[in-house]
Amino acid sequence: MNAPERNTAFFTFDNSYARLPERFFARLPPTAVKAPRLVRINEALARHLNLDPDALASEEGVAVLSGSRIPDGADPIAMAYAGHQFGTFVPQLGDGRAILLGEVIGRDGVRRDIQLKGSGRTPFSRMGDGRAGIGPVLREYIVSEGMAALGIPTTRALAAVTTGEPVMREAILPGAVLTRVARSHIRVGTFQYFSVRKDHDAVRALADHVIARHYPEARETENRYRALLDAVVTKQAALVAQWLNVGFIHGVMNTDNMSIAGETIDYGPCAFMDTYHSGTVFSSIDHMGRYAYGNQPGIAHWNLSRLAQAMLSILGDDEEAAIAEAQASIDAFPDLFEAAWLDGLRAKLGFEKAGSIDFDFAKDFLERMADNEADFTLVFRRLSMLANEPGQADESVSELFNKPADFHDWAKAWRKRLNHEMSTECTRQAAMKAVNPAYIPRNHLVEEALQSAHRDDYEPFEDLLAVLARPYDGEQAFERYAKPPRPDQVVHQTFCGT
Repeated sequence: MNAPERNTAFFTFDNSYARLPERFFARLPPTAVKAPRLVRINEALARHLNLDPDALASEEGVAVLSGSRIPDGADPIAMAYAGHQFGTFVPQLGDGRAILLGEVIGRDGVRRDIQLKGSGRTPFSRMGDGRAGIGPVLREYIVSEGMAALGIPTTRALAAVTTGEPVMREAILPGAVLTRVARSHIRVGTFQYFSVRKDHDAVRALADHVIARHYPEARETENRYRALLDAVVTKQAALVAQWLNVGFIHGVMNTDNMSIAGETIDYGPCAFMDTYHSGTVFSSIDHMGRYAYGNQPGIAHWNLSRLAQAMLSILGDDEEAAIAEAQASIDAFPDLFEAAWLDGLRAKLGFEKAGSIDFDFAKDFLERMADNEADFTLVFRRLSMLANEPGQADESVSELFNKPADFHDWAKAWRKRLNHEMSTECTRQAAMKAVNPAYIPRNHLVEEALQSAHRDDYEPFEDLLAVLARPYDGEQAFERYAKPPRPDQVVHQTFCGT
């Protein structure tokens, strides 16, 4: 395949990461493809990034989005990083099927990466082909845009294109490329890559870059690297709490899949729970349940400990001081997570005021849901509808429980707790509906869209995206998107696509 051509500008790039030392990445172009074809442009996101969606949808724009042409100002690189994968450290991973074209400044003044995922082999591909199938590309598009609409920090999907070339996985699949947008693609594993090589200058340079890009307030502190670590710990605690409060399971929380910017990144075998249970696992490669729903806070804590370890060379004047700084920062995670998680649950339950019994009260409700195989999203959404109808419509929730009395008993205590609130019933209902979505990317709906796409039918994909863009609306016309799967629709496993 010929190397991509250069073409007229589609982006106004300012590529700060590519100005770091050469050992931070491999400089190479994406691999041109046979017959690129547009699937979708995220027009609202394009405009937010000061891009012209019509230009991106043109023949020349699709060539750029497929990796067949390189836009002016781009400096294509594959980033180097390491990582713990299911607890086992791999000293060299890196972008094996992704090329960072460059960085743009959006209308909000925020710098973001423009990356092509599925754009061909790189020096980090190992035995992989560097390509992606249409299924994983559209899964990431759907779920990442669904997460964004839910208000959860995440990478975004700017575009999806097919390549006109097959990809060999368990079967022959249509090839595709996702254009991904992120505040950056720097990971815990990026720090680990340089730390394991004892390249302390690179660790410091990387930390300075992250501070300048994401956490400039850290420069005003006594120890800017401790402030950086504290900021990442705080962001990750809040992020994982948000995951749990919408029933999201990342599926592969390796250290190379944890963003320093605090965004959800790398949607592989991710999934949203239907029936609530803390031990829920979907990922086909997570045989021991390491990354189960309820394990995610503990894994985030463990991953952040690996980040602290990778930063030891810059955290203190000597080893003892550095370890003390790292330990203090990491030890803050459990309380930060619990506070964020409980605040989210209070909002989902209609509590504005913090109460001393709220933790036990919420935990009891979740345990009852687990015991009764209740649908996580639907229970909380219907609970929102009860907030201004005291006792009159409890059956709409209790029917989701195998033992309805378990809900009725809890609901009596819930209403007593609500009596301590100052808000009106109508205000409370509106507040609860604003945090308890009607629609999430349910696995069976995502699978339906992907199967149709394999037949070159993208209507279910478009319809699902339209509903997920307004997850809190709950319009009657979209009722089927709110329903749990029938027994024959239940998805038991999800796959990473590599």
